[in-house]
Amino acid sequence: MGLLSHRVEKSELAIGDHIYTWRTVFAYSHHGIYVGGSKIVHFTREQNMFSGDPILFSAALDCSSPSSTNGSSACTNIPDCGFKRKESGVVLSCLDCFLGDGLLYRFDYGASPSVFLTKLRGGTCTTAHSDPPESVIHRAMYLLQNGFGNYDVFKNNCEDFALYCKTGLLVIDQGALGRSGQAASVIGAPLAAIASSPLKLFMSSPAGLVVATAGMYCLTRYATDIGVRTDVTKVKVEELTSFHDCKSSKKCINENHWDTREVTLNQTDTPAKKRQRCD
Repeated sequence: MGLLSHRVEKSELAIGDHIYTWRTVFAYSHHGIYVGGSKIVHFTREQNMFSGDPILFSAALDCSSPSSTNGSSACTNIPDCGFKRKESGVVLSCLDCFLGDGLLYRFDYGASPSVFLTKLRGGTCTTAHSDPPESVIHRAMYLLQNGFGNYDVFKNNCEDFALYCKTGLLVIDQGALGRSGQAASVIGAPLAAIASSPLKLFMSSPAGLVVATAGMYCLTRYATDIGVRTDVTKVKVEELTSFHDCKSSKKCINENHWDTREVTLNQTDTPAKKRQRCD
């Protein structure tokens, strides 16, 4: 396991894996769920849909790319590469179109705090544990047919989509940062620099200030990880629309209607009938 990420070969993939690939010289990464048969379900920005993202950050973090959306229409690898519902950003692509010219990496779940803190970049692991593959595939395929809402760089991006498919966890507070470790890194770095500025008065060595800033940056990322946050709750994929409606009105949240973090494995949103795998 590397400090930057966890690279794997295509032959090592298992159904339900959360995978990602780096774009633009490691500037940002694009995430998706492997559903078998060299197929990936992932979330992209709808081209003609205004998302309200700040232009400065959208250019750096937008998970959409020509290789994962527009280029898939000419793909001959699988017949349904590029499938998506109208006005939905959830897309089914073949693995080659998803990767483009990038390499393949697998997102790690159940990472220990020490391992999480050694990661130099966000968006590569979480301390949260994954649900069984059957639940992961069910969520991904359901969202392929029903959508995942509007794309938002900081609150609802491709990493947020994959994290939800793997864990079923959503952020309760509508105004809070999403689950994406990638977005947390972008926000955490300048915050750490600002917070450590007063330490210049007490530190004569520049190296000491760098170490202190790096420590604050890592702690900021850790505090926003879905495995340790207290403002997340487990939501069945079929109830996503109702959950978002409740978030808007805050009625259900005030009544603790969605306080379901302590859900056992047999209460996840796995369908009653055993789903046929796509391998």
